[in-house]
Amino acid sequence: MQSLRSAKRVDYSSDGSTVNHVGIIMDGNRRFARRLMMEPWKGHEWGNRKVEDVINWCTEFGIKCFTFYTLSLENIAGRPKIELDYIYRLMEKVASDVIKNKKHLIHVKKVRFRVIGRKTSLPAGLRKLFDKVERITKNYKNYQANFAIAYSSRVEIIDAVKKIVNKVKNGKLNVSSINELTIKENLYCPGMNDPDLIIRTGGEKRLSNFLLFQSAYSELFFTDTSWPEFSKDDFIAAINDFNQRKRRFGA
Repeated sequence: MQSLRSAKRVDYSSDGSTVNHVGIIMDGNRRFARRLMMEPWKGHEWGNRKVEDVINWCTEFGIKCFTFYTLSLENIAGRPKIELDYIYRLMEKVASDVIKNKKHLIHVKKVRFRVIGRKTSLPAGLRKLFDKVERITKNYKNYQANFAIAYSSRVEIIDAVKKIVNKVKNGKLNVSSINELTIKENLYCPGMNDPDLIIRTGGEKRLSNFLLFQSAYSELFFTDTSWPEFSKDDFIAAINDFNQRKRRFGA
């Protein structure tokens, strides 16, 4: 396996094969905890630590945008309350640390922090913390970290359609002018480039309702490695695999 240094020297082709945006489906926290004979939700603590590692690796590769599938609407509907409360406390801790610690990675690397999803499904206190982090990082231009929380891609598309319908009803949009760009501009994160690469850890081989509209031409990489155990070598393997593919975009 190539080292990080040699992986960075791979010649990117001129047809747009450089990874500018990577999406990550962080799967395997619960199974990892069970292997350690712990309560399954304890795995989220290890998974939470891994996010900062991956942000560092992305910045090393010059990847400008990274989107983490953190918590789905289906998770919120189906997980035990004790697990959700644990996850929310972890999120509160992360957001509070970004707010209070000016030496946090987010500030050092100038990473804009965005939460995409139905935030109204989250506890009010957590929403306020997220809003504050978004405000204090909104002018950071080096990188962008999106966290898909209370997220469902199908719901995102439904919400976009509702926005478009309201604009048509209010005379702000003509039906005949609706196109693909119209949809993109009304998704949770307008202006975001589509992901070039989506990595899923944990062994499953599906998108699980993640960025369905945006991932039409994304390259997919699946690994059996659980998210807490996802290493720099695993990340390098995904990037090198991407670099060897010929992207056709439907051609």
